[in-house]
Amino acid sequence: MSQARDTRPSAPRDGYQDAYRDDFNGTVPTAPLQAPQHASPRQEPRLLAAGPEADWARHLEAFGPWEPQAGGPGLLDALGASGLTGRGGAAFETWRKATAAAGTGKKGVFTARPVVIANGAEGEPLSFKDRTLLAHAPHLVLDGLFALGGALGGAGLYVYAPAVTLPPVQQALAERPGGKRVRVVQSPETFISGESSAVVNMIGNGAAVPTDQRRRLSESGLHGRPTLVVNVETLAQVALIARYGAPWFREAGTPTDPGTRLVSVSGPAPVRDVVLEVPGGADLSAVLAEAGMPSGSVSAVLVGGYHGRWVRPAEHALSPVGPPARTVRPGAGVIHALGTDACGIQATAGIVSYLAGQSARQCGPCMFGLPAMASVLNRIAGGERNPRLTAELDRLGRLVSGRGACRHPEGTTGLVGSALEVFAADFRAHLSGYCAAPGGAAA
Repeated sequence: MSQARDTRPSAPRDGYQDAYRDDFNGTVPTAPLQAPQHASPRQEPRLLAAGPEADWARHLEAFGPWEPQAGGPGLLDALGASGLTGRGGAAFETWRKATAAAGTGKKGVFTARPVVIANGAEGEPLSFKDRTLLAHAPHLVLDGLFALGGALGGAGLYVYAPAVTLPPVQQALAERPGGKRVRVVQSPETFISGESSAVVNMIGNGAAVPTDQRRRLSESGLHGRPTLVVNVETLAQVALIARYGAPWFREAGTPTDPGTRLVSVSGPAPVRDVVLEVPGGADLSAVLAEAGMPSGSVSAVLVGGYHGRWVRPAEHALSPVGPPARTVRPGAGVIHALGTDACGIQATAGIVSYLAGQSARQCGPCMFGLPAMASVLNRIAGGERNPRLTAELDRLGRLVSGRGACRHPEGTTGLVGSALEVFAADFRAHLSGYCAAPGGAAA
């Protein structure tokens, strides 16, 4: 592993934000937000510092020379010291996942060569940070993939991503040394296509559906080999740690949530979708304000995506750890705000209806439980006066949780549970036959 360096990713060139706005669906990178008192001070952009559509030369200019030996055994120790957690949703400690795969590959009479998969599948409808990263900083993701593959003793390398992001990835592989080692696999545009076992199943068998794993992927994944499925943003963070070291990584964020993360922020018109890089522990209200949504213009915020949690726009720190009353888990890095004229029940009913149609239909909770929950929510959203409907939602949630082949049912019931809490007054209004929101179906 390379030693920590004094250099830092350089600031974007002049016109960087304008070019980014024009080139990628209105998504605009900015410097990380001014962090609240419990987080680190303002810093320059890290992950998107090379500018829009950075080629190999501009990547090296921004981040410095790439040393193949950066992925030596010492990288896993550096990841442990950095405190990096996964940026794909689960927020599991990256070094633990990598160490598990490395250790499993050394067991038995024959050494099993591990596999590392860069997971760029972004089936979450409100998320666009990963495709932004792959479009504009593919080399940083590939640096992390090569580094982690080297740390695992020369693992087999894959990139798994939707069609829209494949051209910049393939171009990046063609212009960098060793690019032919990486196999690129197109992911389907489905909600569950990014689930780890679905990723492995798609690459191995052509079906992006979760499997009921009796053994961990780190023990037996793709073709029975120890397999590490890592979100592409996580790999980009790995590349920065390999270059600059764990102490540098910890200069941003908080002691319990170090580093930065990308978030996909969206809201009511005329607010434009935007990708922001924020420090760990950033204040949710500050993120909304940076995206052009002061707290007075927002009634509720969905944080973490369709498997996330509704909260009111109060003082919440974006962090995978902390007290629930003051902390909200960023999950897949999605922040979606509802305007003050929107109906939270109607919005939740639409999301759950979508999720019910996006299951793999492999087990009862998804085949029957989620459609039943969607049906009840739509009845409430429409103003049906039946006080037993909320109790039925609660019953269905308990019925499906913990009984699926994957965590799709749990993620859905968690969303519904947060809606019942945050929109409690709205539920009471709907069950009385009216909606307080001007645009509500029961108004």
